[in-house]
Amino acid sequence: MAKHTSSLAERLLAALPDWLHRRLLRFLQPLRLRLWGLLRREVAGVMVLGFTADGRLLLVRHSYHLPDQWLVPGGGRAAGEDPVATATREMGEEAGCTLTGAVHLGQIVRTMPHGWTNRIQVVSGTVHGTPVADGREIIEVTLALPDALPPCTNAAVYDYLALLGVGKSHTP
Repeated sequence: MAKHTSSLAERLLAALPDWLHRRLLRFLQPLRLRLWGLLRREVAGVMVLGFTADGRLLLVRHSYHLPDQWLVPGGGRAAGEDPVATATREMGEEAGCTLTGAVHLGQIVRTMPHGWTNRIQVVSGTVHGTPVADGREIIEVTLALPDALPPCTNAAVYDYLALLGVGKSHTP
């Protein structure tokens, strides 16, 4: 299993004040997505279906990527990094919670609008702790029952939940 190491860019972003970090992310994210499309890049990532003991799903809103929609925590997976390890790390980074009993559910591959490919490993587990937005990448967290998700939940969340056979169907 590969250990995740921070890139120089990640370390520099972490040293910035929260407000500047958010602005840079909002500015750079569209450029990064266009570049990935031009390069026809394939990106390896993980999305985490983190459930509380009472069955609520942890959702996040990003400061820079689809900020008007609820998503599940997730992020990039280093080459050779185990999906469960990535999911556990991302849950801690994005919501300040621990993830236990994590199980790899499967993979969803999407061709994204700019032409890059997103290879997503979906992991599910139990969330422990009180979710807190980091105020930089994540601006809000919430917990919702899978069959009563907020109206502005991203359609991909329903695809991830379908791997578990939970939640109501989503019609675009």
